Amino acid sequence: MPPRRRSASGYRGVRQRPNGGFYAEIRSGDLRLSLGTYDTAHEAAHAFDAAAWRLGRPRLQMNFPDVRTLQQALDLVPPPRLNSAQDRAEHTALQRRLLVAQEDERVMTEWRRRHPEDVAYEQEYWERRREEDTRRRREERLDRRRRKALACAQADLVNAGGSSFFAEEDERWFDIWLSTSDDTDDDGGADDWSD
Repeated sequence: MPPRRRSASGYRGVRQRPNGGFYAEIRSGDLRLSLGTYDTAHEAAHAFDAAAWRLGRPRLQMNFPDVRTLQQALDLVPPPRLNSAQDRAEHTALQRRLLVAQEDERVMTEWRRRHPEDVAYEQEYWERRREEDTRRRREERLDRRRRKALACAQADLVNAGGSSFFAEEDERWFDIWLSTSDDTDDDGGADDWSD
């Protein structure tokens, strides 16, 4: 019987799982022996080799022919990843969320195909919304500039020896430090004290 071809992981008896782990198993006829899930393909391949040594397989059927004894093979095998009940529950929840998201995408694609007029209306709505948001931000920025200019003018008047119509504890004095950035986006992480 010809030797089995190696899997996509590059090692005999090792398969990659969808969650990123690597699963090792030995098959012989009807026998299928699970060796566990490991973090890397290399670790899973070492587990395969240790089991192959124990089953008396020839070294040609192993992933690392330079390992000469069973003890060397056992020394190189890391412990398998432990999958707790919490890990399984999280995996199940993620699988459910994935199924819901896939079904949602399928339904939305079908809806878009059946109702192109609603799609056009939705696009127009969001375009209007973006324009309104841009207009509102520009108006707010213009108002901040006006308030800042008034506060600065009052401060200059007081510094020149005049009197201000702002009271001493008036909160409008804080408008001196308003940001009047020309960015139409929200602050984008800039602090409110910069000009």
